[in-house]
Formats: sequence, C-alpha cells, structure tokens
Amino acid sequence: MNIPFLDRWRRNRPTDGSRGLAAAFAHDPDGVGELFSECELLRSQAAAAGVDLDDSATSLAELDQLLPRWRDDPETLPWLGNDAGLYLGSVIVRTVQGAAWHVGPGGQPVVRLASGREIHVVEAGLDWAVNGHPELYRVYAEASEA
Repeated sequence: MNIPFLDRWRRNRPTDGSRGLAAAFAHDPDGVGELFSECELLRSQAAAAGVDLDDSATSLAELDQLLPRWRDDPETLPWLGNDAGLYLGSVIVRTVQGAAWHVGPGGQPVVRLASGREIHVVEAGLDWAVNGHPELYRVYAEASEA
C-alpha cells in the first residue's frame, strides 16, 4: 500500500508518538483513516468465523456475536482488541455524519463526533476483546445518536 505520509512520519516520529500521529493526520487524514481500517488480524479472525467486515454497523453486531476464542491466546488478545477498536472507529467515521479521527490523550487515535464528544475507540476495542463489553454495536449506536 502506498501511503505518502508514512515515510515522513517515521523520520520525524517523536518518542511518545502523539506529535507524529498529529502530523500524519494533518498531512493525509484520509491515508491515516485507510491505514486504521485495515485491521488485518480482526478481518482474518472474522473471515474464519464467516463474518464479512463490510464497514457497516451490521458487521459490528456480528462481531459481538462471535465466540471469543481469541481470549485463549494472551499474545493475540491486545492486537485483536486494538484492531477491533480501529475497526469500530472506521465504521463510525464512515457512517456517522461529522465524525472524524483525531489524536487524543497520550497520542491515541480517537473519534470526535460533530457534538465534540470523543470516543476512545481503541480502549473500547480492548475492553471488548478482553471482557466482551462494551459491545461494539452499542458503542456505535451511542455515537450515531449523539
């Protein structure tokens, strides 16, 4: 994948990541959004379970129904949770009017809604992967109502 900002971002990346991510957003927000939506581990796990991740709210509900077999693998768990959060954010940004990616506290990507509310999607994805809640669809539903 050709992502123009990535080379510059790697050269100028600060140690905490926040300014580098902010610069990447400023330079190519669509490219950053595309990078976030890849979620290869989550997509492969979902495909193996017969779930098509088509960037819709329905696919979030289908993810919520999966048996959490990934919880048996402590190495996979945080990566899958991160992917789940980025996928959740990608669905929100693509389907909720006025939603956009931003850099939140600690340099983490967050989704900011038109109302100004920020959703810490990576945290939500990690909580979902580890505990099963909050359900991804519920987070999406709350964002779409805001």
